[in-house]
Amino acid sequence: MRAYVYGDESSNFDFSDQEGASRYFILTTVVAADHAIEADLMDLRRQLAWSGEPLAGGFHATNDKQRVRDRVFAVMARHDFRVDATILEKRKTDPGRRSQPRLYSLAWYLHLTGLIPELVAGHDELLLIAASIGDRDMRSEFQATVENIVDAQSPPSSLASTMWPSATAPLLQVADYCAWAIQRKWERSDTRAYNLVRHRIVSEFEVFRESEPTRP
Repeated sequence: MRAYVYGDESSNFDFSDQEGASRYFILTTVVAADHAIEADLMDLRRQLAWSGEPLAGGFHATNDKQRVRDRVFAVMARHDFRVDATILEKRKTDPGRRSQPRLYSLAWYLHLTGLIPELVAGHDELLLIAASIGDRDMRSEFQATVENIVDAQSPPSSLASTMWPSATAPLLQVADYCAWAIQRKWERSDTRAYNLVRHRIVSEFEVFRESEPTRP
């Protein structure tokens, strides 16, 4: 039996204190009970196209209009899925990790090593599908990180990974929406969107707390 994990990140890689630089790097994954939500989101996309919202690249919370976001969250509310997030405060990151590929790799490593034993339970195989990124070094770091984690698992063949453009996978768009909602909470104390998905959030793991928590 296979499980599918869809992941996306919400942040930028500006480590300065300047305006526009995010405080946190947030990695979010979604595991759905089934893929029924994909059909509903595609149906919504077709409906919105008739209304003059082409959404050529699929749903993307940062870019979508509020009326579109409201419709997407309404579809998400009808389905069962699990959300987990790993939150890194960028200014607390070790100086050696303050680059795009190194921070990206660290986030995935911490996220997966904390969650894989639980996610794999009851499944023979797990496929990790991450939103594709344009940076070649980040893609290489991601693949290397997954391979290192696979080597530490038993059996090592239980985990595979790939990267897809978000527009090709509605569940990646669900991960994007959840990441956006969680980021709004952490960056702006804006919980409007967060409250729409909070009942689906199993863990929010803040890495650099003085007393680091364990995942539930």
